[in-house]
Amino acid sequence: MSLLMRSLVARRRLYVPQTGGQWARAFAAAPSTSTSNAGGGVPGDFVCHLRDVGVTIAGGKKLFDRVSLGFLRGAKIGVLGANGSGKSTLMKIVAGVRTEFDGERWVKDGVRVGYLPQEPQLDPSKNVFENIMDGLKESQDLLQRFDDVSMAMGEPDADFDALLAEQAELQDRIDQLNCWDLTYEVEKAMAALRVPPKHADVEVLSGGERRRVALCRLLLEKPDVLLLDEPTNHLDAESVAWLEEFLQSYKGTVLSITHDRYFLDNVAGWVLELDRGETYAYEGNYTQWLTQRRNRLNMQRKTDAIRAKQIASELEWSRSHQGSKKGSKARLKKLEELEASGFRASSRVEEGQIVIPQGPRLGNKVIKVQNLKRVLQDEVTGKPRVLFDNLSFEIPPHAIVGIVGGNGTGKTTLFRIITGQEQPDEGHVELGKTVSLGMVSQSRAELSSRKSVYEEISDDNEFIEFGDDRINTRAYIASFNLRGPMQEKKVQSLSGGERNRVHLAKMLLGGHNVIMLDEPTNDLDVDTLRSLEAALTEFNGVSMVISHDRWFLDRICTHIIAFEGDGKVVFFDGNYTEYEREKKRGVAE
Repeated sequence: MSLLMRSLVARRRLYVPQTGGQWARAFAAAPSTSTSNAGGGVPGDFVCHLRDVGVTIAGGKKLFDRVSLGFLRGAKIGVLGANGSGKSTLMKIVAGVRTEFDGERWVKDGVRVGYLPQEPQLDPSKNVFENIMDGLKESQDLLQRFDDVSMAMGEPDADFDALLAEQAELQDRIDQLNCWDLTYEVEKAMAALRVPPKHADVEVLSGGERRRVALCRLLLEKPDVLLLDEPTNHLDAESVAWLEEFLQSYKGTVLSITHDRYFLDNVAGWVLELDRGETYAYEGNYTQWLTQRRNRLNMQRKTDAIRAKQIASELEWSRSHQGSKKGSKARLKKLEELEASGFRASSRVEEGQIVIPQGPRLGNKVIKVQNLKRVLQDEVTGKPRVLFDNLSFEIPPHAIVGIVGGNGTGKTTLFRIITGQEQPDEGHVELGKTVSLGMVSQSRAELSSRKSVYEEISDDNEFIEFGDDRINTRAYIASFNLRGPMQEKKVQSLSGGERNRVHLAKMLLGGHNVIMLDEPTNDLDVDTLRSLEAALTEFNGVSMVISHDRWFLDRICTHIIAFEGDGKVVFFDGNYTEYEREKKRGVAE
C-alpha cells in the first residue's frame, strides 16, 4: 500500500486499504521492538512506535491499556476523544515528556520530535524574538557553517574537494529546512500567527500570546514529528487558515489534538479516536470519520441513540454544507415546534444533553448599540489605538450572534461595554426592559480548585429550577458529560476541557434570557461541542458567542459581528461562511 494509505496503523480494529484500492478489515499487530533495539523489526517508514502502552491513574483506573500505534513519515493525524480520555497523556508519551507508563516507546534514530503543550514554557530572560530564535539553532548553525565553508574555499591551502563535499551536504540540509532566508521566514510566521512584537517581554504576555510564540518557534524548528495539543486555541480565523496551509505542505509527521472540525477536515489524512480506553484509527478527515464512526457504533450495538442522532445530523449538514440567510426564521420555527411538542428540560437532561435554563420571556427589544467608540493605549507603542468607532447595530430576538476577529481587536471589550463592566468613550448601549444578561467569561478564575465538581456547580442544592420544570442537580451536571465518579473529583485535578465544562455548567445556571459566551469552545471535545450547539439552538433567548471555531459558527449562527481590524466592525446577517463569501466579494456591510 502507498505511504498515504499506510499513514497510521493501530493495534486495534481499523480499516486498512490494500493494494488495488480494495478495503479489508485488519487487526494489525505491532512488530515486536524495544527501545534498546532501535529499529529492530520496525518497518523503515515508521518514525515512532508505541507498543502495549498503558496508563493507570488515581484509584487504579486504567486510562488506556495495551495500546500499540505506529506513525509513518508524512502522516497527518487528528486525535479525537472525550475530555479526560487521555489524549494529552498519550501525546506526552509520544513526545517523551511522560515516562511513567507501561509498555514501550520507540523513536527512530535521528528523528527529532517537537511538542506544543497546552501551557508551553518560555525563557523569561529573553524577549519574544529571542525565544523564537532559540528553536532555530540548527538552521542558524547550518547557515553559519555554510558561510565558513564558502570562506575557507578562498584559502590557498584549502582542501577543495572536501569543502565542496561538505558544502553540498550543507546545501541539501538547508534546502530541506527551507532556511536560506531565515529572517524572512521568521517574520512571515510571526505575522501570520499574530505573535506579539519581537521585543515584547514574555513575562507580561497572556496565555494565548505565549502559546502563539511557542507555536511559531516550534513550526519554524520543523521537527520530523510535530505534536500539537490544541494548536488552534487563541488563533483567529486567518491565522488558522495559514496554519492549515503550512501543515498541508509539511513534510514531517503531524499529530494534532484539536476540536476544530474545519481544521481536521482541511489537514487530517487520518483520525485517531480514544473512546473509553480503546483506540480506533480511521483513514480520512473529520467528515469521513463521522461516517466511519457511525458505522462502528452501529456494529458494536452499544450505540448511544442521542450521540448517533447528533452525528447523523452533523453529517447531513456537512454533506450539504449550505448556509442560508433564512437562519433566523428557521431557528424561530424550530423553537416554536419544540414549544408545541411539550419540550421539557428534564427530558433533555435525562437523555444526557446540555440544557440552558430558560430565563424570563424576552420582549421585541433586546440590545441596541449606537455610535460606540472605544480607544485604548497600545501596550507596546504607548500610542492611542482605536478598537471601534461609530459602531451601531441591533440584536433581534432569538438571534445567535457570532463575534469574530483577530486577537486584541475589541471583541471582549464590546462584551464588557454591553454588560456595563466598561464604559465607551462615545455612544451608548440600550437594553430592552425584559433583558436579563448572563456572561460566561474566558477566565475560569471563578472555580474553586479545592471543591469537588458537584460542590462547585450545585452549591449544595439537590434540585435545580428550570422555569416550571425541576430536575436533579446531578443529572444536570451529567448532561455536561460529567458523570458518576467524575462529579466527586476535585476541580484542581481536572483536564483543561473538563474544567471548561464545569465552568459552563456553573455559569449557565443563572436563568438569563440573553447569554454572552467568550470562547466557550476552547478545549471541549466534539461530543460536548455538538451538545452545546444543540443547546444554544434550542435556547429560547439570545446568544452572543465570541469564537474562532468556524464549524461551530456555521452550525448555529444567524448573525456575525466581525472585527476586521483598524477599527472596522461589520454586522452581518448570516453565518460565518456566508460572511466570508460576501467579504471576498466586497459587499459585506
